[in-house]
Amino acid sequence: MNKTSRKKQTTRSGSAPGGQKQQAVVNAFKHAWNAYKRDAWGDDQYHPISRQGSNLTMAGSIGYTIIDAIDTLQLMGLDNECRIARQWIKDNLSFNHDEYYSTFEVTIRVLGGLLSAHHLSSNDSVFLEKAVELADRLLPAFDSPSGLPYPLINLARKSGAEDPDNGGLVSIAEVATLQLEFRHLSQLTGNPVYWKRVEKVMDVVKRARLPHGLPSIHMSIETGLFVPSTIRLGSRSDSYFEYLLKQYIQTNRTENMYRTMYHDAMNAVHEHLVRKSMGKKLVYTSEIVPQDGENGQMSWLLVPKQDHLVCFLGGTLMLGAIRTGNAVERVSVPPLPEELSDQGKRDWETGAELLRTCIETHDTKTGLPPEVVHFRIPSDGMDKIGTAPSDWYIKGAGIGKHPPYDAKYMLRPETIESLFIAFRLTGNVYYREKSWDIFQALEKHCLVSTGGFASILNVDQVPAVHEDLMESFFLSETLKYLYLLFSGPELLPLDKFVLNTEAHPLPIFDAPT
Repeated sequence: MNKTSRKKQTTRSGSAPGGQKQQAVVNAFKHAWNAYKRDAWGDDQYHPISRQGSNLTMAGSIGYTIIDAIDTLQLMGLDNECRIARQWIKDNLSFNHDEYYSTFEVTIRVLGGLLSAHHLSSNDSVFLEKAVELADRLLPAFDSPSGLPYPLINLARKSGAEDPDNGGLVSIAEVATLQLEFRHLSQLTGNPVYWKRVEKVMDVVKRARLPHGLPSIHMSIETGLFVPSTIRLGSRSDSYFEYLLKQYIQTNRTENMYRTMYHDAMNAVHEHLVRKSMGKKLVYTSEIVPQDGENGQMSWLLVPKQDHLVCFLGGTLMLGAIRTGNAVERVSVPPLPEELSDQGKRDWETGAELLRTCIETHDTKTGLPPEVVHFRIPSDGMDKIGTAPSDWYIKGAGIGKHPPYDAKYMLRPETIESLFIAFRLTGNVYYREKSWDIFQALEKHCLVSTGGFASILNVDQVPAVHEDLMESFFLSETLKYLYLLFSGPELLPLDKFVLNTEAHPLPIFDAPT
């Protein structure tokens, strides 16, 4: 389909009811999927500008894109494409690669994708057999002195390794965003080893708690302790907070340790990181950065900087408010004030306000959000500039300047994810409307006419300049959340499913006794 015809279709759908908007999302998925299938079938990644694929290592594909996308195919009812993807997994997928891969990424994308496909296919054994094989190859990553998983795993040799760029350190997100997948696999197979390995990780993290209750982004693989490093809710820590809540939800809210850890973390976030902007009083989260002071004394600097990745937190806080801060068993849609505890009310309000901030960061020339925003503070001296923004800005961006990393949009899903949760929990069509605005911006600025979608280098530049990469999470998360936003609540109800950090749905179950 050419670019002109797709643009006309999107325009027609703009004022259409939910069903037609949902079909527009399906058509966008097909535009991306068919290009990948045509140019890069079986490869891990797709490059839509050059129309070719690539793999994560020289050893060959481990099915990143196909496995990451297959449950989206299932949910959209694209049955023929599902059969083709399943056949590739059955006949061609191999994990016997003598190369090192990210333990974290392989778990959330590949293991999570296989487990979700297994459930949504009514227990197709092909997916479970591959999931068990992969998990067994991943298990040696946990054979570290502390029990924290090594960040890298050689899938053929079944051996973990340190990241040479991080010198014996691993991020809190890498170690604490494996639990949903391994626990679900134990529940399916009856083999407790997967559960025990990831539960030990959470015990190590719990014992390592810092006095203020916030994790720094790095831990020592040797000691299992946090090391002085940046404290933030974005890159390298984001999904840790997400999985504290989702582990509690996954086992039907029976494991109170995770409820306690989640509450402890959110109390600390509110005390130390939550701030409001100067102009519109937008709620955002700061970072705390260690600084070398005089006489070798370390000090801490509060930096008004927020990654787009943090936009997951709006929906997470709202979901946490009704799952851990509920004063009654069944909460209304939207929740009534008397149905929430004081903490629940606080988290609900912060979540809704943080989502408002994330929506505001789409106020760019493309209507898409930058990778990183900075917020105004009184001491920044920017009032001396006549065109200074009142609330937030992209640092280093300017007319005629080479766009900084902060200005990129990588097809990320975080705001859309929170919009999906907020819509499900409130029924407020405003969240659907904002999602449609984002979808239209994606089609206008990221769609590649020959097939696929591409990242853009500067959200404040029109026409947009593309980067030659379509991340697999665009198919797994971004388009899936958009599809779910225009679906009814009976599709993946939030009281029956928990979605992993790559948006792979896993069923809620009762914890083993």
